[in-house]
Amino acid sequence: MMKSFLFFLLAAAPATAFVPSPAAQSHTALSATPQGDADEHLASRRDMLATSLATLTALSAPLTASAIETYLTEPTEEFKESERQRMEFRKKQLELKGEFVKVLARLTTESKTEEELIGDLKELKSLVIQTGGLPLGIKKEDMYKVIRSKKAKGFWPTDVEIAYQKLKAEVAYQQSPNTEKDLENPL
Repeated sequence: MMKSFLFFLLAAAPATAFVPSPAAQSHTALSATPQGDADEHLASRRDMLATSLATLTALSAPLTASAIETYLTEPTEEFKESERQRMEFRKKQLELKGEFVKVLARLTTESKTEEELIGDLKELKSLVIQTGGLPLGIKKEDMYKVIRSKKAKGFWPTDVEIAYQKLKAEVAYQQSPNTEKDLENPL
């Protein structure tokens, strides 16, 4: 609506270029020279341009002033609800991140036996399944670096490596862009 109104006004402003000026009406056909006609055309084009710019400036000033006035002074109920949901999500993600960090710390510092290592990796895998991936703040590569640093320190039996590979496969599955995950099918 507003764009069509502006277009109409801009289209109407140049129409004054086709109206003969009073100076052009005072000339007779005998007194007109090619040079005089060119000067008149330039003057009428300049007048049209000045009129168009003045009209555009006059029309755009109130429009921008009214656009500034349309900003809300208070947040809407929908925005407040959205903010509440965002805060709940962040809080939940921080709790999940805390659980991940706790298990990773236990894996790297406390776990010494094969059963403890496998138990920690399986717990990480179950957290990945529960979360549907990794929580905000934990990057896949950073988690793998922490686990590989434990692996590089020495004791890392075959069954622990199998549990680690299953964890990696679960993370890859949960973070895949495939949106057609069949949650009911255990296979």
